[in-house]
Amino acid sequence: MKITLRRSLIGVPERQRATVRALGLRKTGDTREVRDTPDVRGMVNRVAYLLRIEGQSEA
Repeated sequence: MKITLRRSLIGVPERQRATVRALGLRKTGDTREVRDTPDVRGMVNRVAYLLRIEGQSEA
């Protein structure tokens, strides 16, 4: 699945910032291809309002 950071991290709680960093995203507009595993899916769901998610399978 392909994720893109589409919103700034200003004003976002530190735990959510850490989650975004753990997904490999640093700046607004960064895109990363990640495996669709249960662990990654949980991280993406927690910060979904900050991301654009493409190629998401219904699991």
